[in-house]
Amino acid sequence: MTIKTAMARKGAMLAAAGFSALAMAGQAHAAAFYLQEQSVRAIGRAFSGEVADTGSASMWWNPAAIGGATGIDGYLGASAILPRADSSDRGTMVVRPNPADPAHPIVSPVGGDPNQHNPINNGVLPSGGFAIPIGSRLAVGVVATSPYSFTTDYDADSWARYDADKTRLRTYDIQPTIAIMPVPGLSIGAGVNIERTTATLSNKLPDPISAQLPDAEQTLRGSGWDVGWSFGFQYRGPVVDLGVSYKSAIRHKLKGSFVIAGNQNPVLASQINQSIDGIHASFRTPWQVNVGARVHASDRLTIDGQITRFGWSRFDQISLPDLGSALPEDYKNTWSYALGLDYAVTPQWTMRAGVQRDLSPIRSGYRDPRVPDGNRWNFALGTSYALSPHFTIDAAASYDKIASNPIDRNNAAYVGTPLQTVILTSGELHNAKAFVFGLGGRVSF
Repeated sequence: MTIKTAMARKGAMLAAAGFSALAMAGQAHAAAFYLQEQSVRAIGRAFSGEVADTGSASMWWNPAAIGGATGIDGYLGASAILPRADSSDRGTMVVRPNPADPAHPIVSPVGGDPNQHNPINNGVLPSGGFAIPIGSRLAVGVVATSPYSFTTDYDADSWARYDADKTRLRTYDIQPTIAIMPVPGLSIGAGVNIERTTATLSNKLPDPISAQLPDAEQTLRGSGWDVGWSFGFQYRGPVVDLGVSYKSAIRHKLKGSFVIAGNQNPVLASQINQSIDGIHASFRTPWQVNVGARVHASDRLTIDGQITRFGWSRFDQISLPDLGSALPEDYKNTWSYALGLDYAVTPQWTMRAGVQRDLSPIRSGYRDPRVPDGNRWNFALGTSYALSPHFTIDAAASYDKIASNPIDRNNAAYVGTPLQTVILTSGELHNAKAFVFGLGGRVSF
C-alpha cells in the first residue's frame, strides 16, 4: 500500500467520523449528538410531557399529537444554546516511527495549548410546524427542525488538533405527518422524516518524521439526503393522557471530498498533500421509543412524565464502502427520564418546570475531542401567556450539568505504511455545562 493510498483511506475514515460525530455540541443539548430543543414549550418542562401532549408543538415527538384537531394550529420558536466546557490535555503522546530502530519508536508529547476553553460555538436552533384538520377525524401537518447541528472551533495549536480542529454539521429535518382519531379519545399518527445533512470539518496531521516540522491540514466535506419514519398513538382521558411513539433509525449516506495540504517535508510533501473527490460514508442515527403521561391532578395542575429509550447501538460503525472498511463506534443503548409540571396561574398564564436525567451512550475508550460526552442533568423553567384566544407566547430557560469524563480514544495517521504515526490520546472534559433560552409562539384558528 502506498503512502498516498493509505492517506486516502485514513482521510475517508476521519471524514465519516466527522459526518456523524456531533462533538461537544451534543453535550449542550442531549446525550451524544441528539438535539432535543424541538419546541420552546418542551424546553420549559425538561421534555417531560411531549409524547402525551397535543398540537403541532408536540408533533416531532408523537405524530398522533395532531389527531382530533379542530382548527389550524401552528408554532414557531428559536432556542439560543450557550455551551461552556474545558477540554484539557492529560498527557497525550505522539508515537512516530524510528527507521533506525523500528523496535523503539520515537515518543514525544503532543505539545500545543494544553487547555481549550469553550471550543463549542454558541448557536440558535429554530423549529416550527403546523397542522390542519380535514373533516372531524383526520389531520395533516408538517414540522421542520434541525435535530443534529453544531459548530466547534479548536485553536490551531490545540492539544486536540490531530483529532479536531474546526467542525460544522447541519441537519435539516422535514416531517410530513398524518393522524386520525377513529374513536373519541384515541389518536393514531405517522410521519416521514426527510433529512438533509451537510458537514465540513478539519484537523491537523503530524509530520511523521519530525515534531519540529509544521502540521499538515486535512479538510473534509460531505452531504446527503436520507429518510426515516415516525409512528405513535395517544389516549386522552378525563384525568390521564397517555402517549407512545417510535422514531426510526436513519441510515445516513454522505458523499464528499477531502483535501490534505500544508505538509512541508521535502521528501514526503508530494505523497501526503492531495485532493480526492467521491468519498462515501454511511452510518445510522439511533431509533427512539417515547412513553409518557400527563396527569391532570386538578383544574390548574398537570404532572408530566416521560421515559425515552434510545437505540444508540445502531451507531455501531461508520461504513466506508469505497475502501471496504469500517470505523468502529460501539455505542450502547441508553435511557432518559423526565418529570415536570404545568400550572395554570390564571386562564391566560401558565408556569412550568421540569428535570431530566439523560445518560451517555459512549463507552470508555471511545471518547475523542469531538465526542467526549457525559451523563447529564437538565433543570428547566418555562412559561406561556395567551395574548388572545388565537396567539400564545412561550418562553423557557434550562441549565444542563454534564459530568466530567476522560477523552481517551487513540488515533493514527498514515495507517498501514512505514510512516504510521499514533496519537495516544489522554485528555479530560471538565467544567461542562450549557444554558438554553427559548422564545416562541403558538397560533390557532
